[in-house]
Amino acid sequence: MKKRTIPVLLLGLACHAGVAQKPQRDTLSLTSKIHQIDEVVVTGARHETDVRHLSQTVSVVGRAQIESALQSSLLPVLTEQVPGLFVTSRGTMGYGVSTGAAGGISLRGLSGGTARLMVMIDGHPQYAGIFGHPIADAYQSFLAERVEVLRGSASVLYGSNAMGGVINIVTRKMQEDGIDTHLHAGYGSYNTLETELTNRVRKGRFSSVISGSYNRTDGHRTDMGFEQYGGYAKLGYEVAEHWNLRGDVNVTHFNASYPGPIAAPLLDGDQRITRGVTSFAMENHYEKTSGAWSFFYNWGNHWINDGYTPSAGEGPQDARFNSRDHMMGVSLYQSTRFFEGNRITFGFDWFRYGGHAWNEYVSGENAGTSADLVDKQEDELAGYVDLRQDIRSWLTFNAGVRVDHHSRVGTEWVPQV
Repeated sequence: MKKRTIPVLLLGLACHAGVAQKPQRDTLSLTSKIHQIDEVVVTGARHETDVRHLSQTVSVVGRAQIESALQSSLLPVLTEQVPGLFVTSRGTMGYGVSTGAAGGISLRGLSGGTARLMVMIDGHPQYAGIFGHPIADAYQSFLAERVEVLRGSASVLYGSNAMGGVINIVTRKMQEDGIDTHLHAGYGSYNTLETELTNRVRKGRFSSVISGSYNRTDGHRTDMGFEQYGGYAKLGYEVAEHWNLRGDVNVTHFNASYPGPIAAPLLDGDQRITRGVTSFAMENHYEKTSGAWSFFYNWGNHWINDGYTPSAGEGPQDARFNSRDHMMGVSLYQSTRFFEGNRITFGFDWFRYGGHAWNEYVSGENAGTSADLVDKQEDELAGYVDLRQDIRSWLTFNAGVRVDHHSRVGTEWVPQV
């Protein structure tokens, strides 16, 4: 038997802003060194800090892990990477809302649906203004530079919704001068398509990120299709050596269907959801102090047909559920180091949230009319102080208190040591 050697040619192409140098010799010797760098996070401290100084456990999922997972949604990636984090799922793509929805997030047994787990984007809370729960399909992979997951209470800094933990999505940015464009596309079973295009630019003090995506699937069952498209834009400018401005906007729309259980199929279980987020921030970074002033506004438009089950003798629904919700807020904080090993943070938050929900009748005796379900608006005002003192290299003392006044339930004190 003859053995045949097949040559394999590997080609690499790279573009750099510079001049290539001629090799000095044919043989190149490389020496690699591994340096252990302690993880620096902003979640749980309101400033960049070593995770060793936090009383809670923080997991960080970086951009490399997000890209290698090849998922359009962030939640499946986090489920694989973060201990104690679970997300319910129901099909090939998408979570949906209302009847038959998945995307329930729980961390150490505490759920976001019961206002015990907070999801944030760049430190701003993200949940529906009327019902107070996260919208799982709004957290797309193209948004994130990294995701910081804090397991433990962070109510002093972020309010009562952070009693069980925090998922903070830190948005993308360009660290060095240049232009970077990334395109991802994939096609698979059940007519599933995933696409994403991102362009990042940095030139001197100016930086920008623009992303867009389109994803769809027919699903593994009839009437279980999902379609989503979204876009994200972010602009940043360094006003001075220690001051910078940034603003961003993120809009996503998805159409989802729910077919019901196999034994009793559901017809017309359709949802059309649009969610939007915009924010603006002015940040300062000095050697001994750092802080920010920020404004954010979240909104959502929901249209839902809960469908019907023919095998149970049901007919088409007379009404369609509609809602418009919003949440806006202002945050101000400053973190200062007075002496070695010390850090104290002062902050102020104001939130306003609410919305309008109604049933719109398309058939039956009430056709052409609508009935209000809820129309409300509530305010929340809070101030807090958080103290951290390093006692030894292995021992840190943390204490803080938050005073939270809600327009409906009154004033609450939230201490933490």
